[in-house]
Amino acid sequence: MITNEEGSVIFEQRDIEAPATWSDMAISVVVSRYFRGIPGSPERETSIRGLILRVVDTIHRWGIEQHYFHTQEDASAFRDELYYLVLHQMASFNSPVWFNVGVNSLPQCSACFILGVDDTMESILDWYRQEGMIFKGGSGAGVNLSRLRSSREALGGGGTASGPVSFMKAADASAGVIKSGGQTRRAAKMVILDVDHPDIMDFIRSKAKEEAKARVLIEHGYGNEVGGDAYSTVAFQNSNHSVRLSDEFMESYESNGDWRTHFILSGEPADTYQAQDIMTEIATAAHACGDPGVQFGSTINRWHTCPETAPIRASNPCSEYMQVDNSACNLASLKLTAFLGDGDDVTAFNVFAFRHAVDIMITAQEIIVDKAGYPSEAIRRTSSDMRALGLGYADLGAALMRLGIPYDSDEGRSWASLVTALMTGEAYRHSAGIASVKGPFREFDRNRDAMLHVIRMHRNHLRGISSTGSYHSLRTAAQETWEHALQAGETNGFRNCQVTLLAPTGTVGFMMDCDTTGIEPDVALVKYKNLAGGGRLKIINRTVPRALERLGYDKDAIERALAHMEKTGTIETAPDLHSDHISVFDCAFKPVHGKRSVSAQGHLLMLGAVQPFLSGAISKTINLSKDATVAEIEDIFHTAWRLGLKSVSVYRDGCKSVQPLSLTEVPSTIVQAPVRNRLPVDCKSVRHKFEVAGQKGYIHTGFYEDGKVGEIFICMAKEGSTISGLMDTIATLTSIALQYGVPLEALVNKFSHVRFEPSGFTNNYDIPIAKSLTDYIFRYLGLNFLTKEQQKAAGLLSTEQQENVDTLSSSDEPSTRDKDNSEGSSSHAFYPQSDAPPCQDCGAIMVRNGSCYRCLNCGATTGCS
Repeated sequence: MITNEEGSVIFEQRDIEAPATWSDMAISVVVSRYFRGIPGSPERETSIRGLILRVVDTIHRWGIEQHYFHTQEDASAFRDELYYLVLHQMASFNSPVWFNVGVNSLPQCSACFILGVDDTMESILDWYRQEGMIFKGGSGAGVNLSRLRSSREALGGGGTASGPVSFMKAADASAGVIKSGGQTRRAAKMVILDVDHPDIMDFIRSKAKEEAKARVLIEHGYGNEVGGDAYSTVAFQNSNHSVRLSDEFMESYESNGDWRTHFILSGEPADTYQAQDIMTEIATAAHACGDPGVQFGSTINRWHTCPETAPIRASNPCSEYMQVDNSACNLASLKLTAFLGDGDDVTAFNVFAFRHAVDIMITAQEIIVDKAGYPSEAIRRTSSDMRALGLGYADLGAALMRLGIPYDSDEGRSWASLVTALMTGEAYRHSAGIASVKGPFREFDRNRDAMLHVIRMHRNHLRGISSTGSYHSLRTAAQETWEHALQAGETNGFRNCQVTLLAPTGTVGFMMDCDTTGIEPDVALVKYKNLAGGGRLKIINRTVPRALERLGYDKDAIERALAHMEKTGTIETAPDLHSDHISVFDCAFKPVHGKRSVSAQGHLLMLGAVQPFLSGAISKTINLSKDATVAEIEDIFHTAWRLGLKSVSVYRDGCKSVQPLSLTEVPSTIVQAPVRNRLPVDCKSVRHKFEVAGQKGYIHTGFYEDGKVGEIFICMAKEGSTISGLMDTIATLTSIALQYGVPLEALVNKFSHVRFEPSGFTNNYDIPIAKSLTDYIFRYLGLNFLTKEQQKAAGLLSTEQQENVDTLSSSDEPSTRDKDNSEGSSSHAFYPQSDAPPCQDCGAIMVRNGSCYRCLNCGATTGCS
């Protein structure tokens, strides 16, 4: 059963057969997302065993039909082991496999597609059609529009071309009305433009301009919820945008050089810019709305195994699958924590089991390629000729925590690098083994030298990983695997042009009961899930007690730490926790009653550590705080290129104008009309006399019984003046807002520092100069009735006062206010993005997951994998 934010049941199916070891969340997600048939009908699936067998038995049959097994015993062993991996939540396929395999004769199995669009109307219209079919099958697609002539180039029959940005609007509108896979996921799409295209500046600014339109609509009363009147009216809300940057551009950026764009038809120069100006424009747009991200085309093609076939020009919507145009990739993921030891052997990583799991999953994915359905003959042909696979993993953050290793540490990055290297090396080794029987992929001979060169590049990067002690065996295994992969590839070729990448693992992460997704650290140690009939279930990260045990804490200390974490939502101030161990538990988002989270630099360094050991790329968005600057985003893009990443995107909290997340302590389960809470007839009050630039007046502040401000009156010395009337209006509006529950902090943040006349010197030592009467009034209220932390956030404190606040807040002992707020259950134990969208299924606020979002309540995702 799954409920929405109001406690109403949005999905229910009874009498389900499910594994006893699976969590309720895993069962609910799988039943609601992957079971086929109309709920309540006789055709509806009722068993997770049946679901797994539907997929496993179909792949088993396909393998036999395509002669992948030497004997029937080999086929049966493969079937049993694949079933075991999925049943025991050690591995999972991407969602389209669970949607479609065993249901359709030609099932769409790939989560990721890359389309090619030429500069003809027929090709553009076919792009729209193919995307629609891909979205319908539950997958996502990406496209590079750089072959389309610019909006300043002539058409053959006269007139001027529309340009790629105009055609993007039609494709975006189409995506907005198509649900994915007959399920409830929206279409996922990516649009890319090269940095030397004449329309590049229009493309860079396109989504930010639409965001600005949405803000204007919201300011004029149109709904600001996702899918509401404001956002449904503007373009590009269904797609991710990326600018393709070359090494030449980045080198020009570093040297403050010029950059020229070129017309598509003639190839002649179009415009000349400063490369730094273009990068600043990209960072400015990303600061405003999260798009565009950047892809480093030279880096991508430097690691391309098939350059003689065609260059890589585009990616899937989440930027982890990068391959030639008109191609597809089916994904699968392994759960890293499933291969860790327990008890005294917690540091052991089961290399043998992990390698064998890689072999089984690569075999299964390879079998699928020629039995799957594709939206066009071109994609079917390329998929068969190239045979791209996308094996990855989930639970990296949980695995490092369980090992007692901080995510943002050299040791953490080394461990992740070694595991990634082992996975990809084994996948290529096994691919070469399959090639010895089935032959290499059709384009291999044409690209033999280039592919073997890339394999050597992967192998050689192992030399830069430091490893000591208990992880030395992991490094040895990775080195041996790559040597065997290279030798086997030189002899047999490879069956697949690529084998690995790191996807966001949204829904399949729930299916495998992962504490963390993809390459990510945990979102938070404490999360919440709605319960049927109202209320919320507090979900504690299951890895924490194992991590504490690994770090040497006894049973009593662990119990105290867990009790503290359940009460406060953070482990930072837990009793007995050593300061050197706090970083082990850092998460993506900061706890409400804590101060720590993984920094942007920590995320970037982890990406840089594992990227050299992946065939494809990594789905990852660098989450930034509201006060992040354009310069910081620009530096992230530059650092990503320097680290050798293939792509990167950012998202600044609060950059979209959607309905903000409420952080009230007890979430309501009923939608109610706002209620005005008037002050009692008799109440406590404070009078304050002030003077601003010769204008004198009085502020009377009234309080509720709990001490909160409930109303203000403002009396100016010059009765009947325009200023007196305006001040009376401001006081009345402020009082009504307070009585309807608007926090005083929000009003102070909004109206302090507003500048207009009269302004000038005051008679108040704490506010020596006021920018306006409104500025004075709300700074007075903030300085007298907000906490020091709130005052600091609103910019009300001097530098010396801020330093004093920082000194006090650095104490291990939480403040009195924090102690009070930690009592009971708050609606959120961490600060997620304030403008994260609500889930379209259950209404719960979603969280970032790679380049997409996922719902922690019902398991819904907005991504393609």
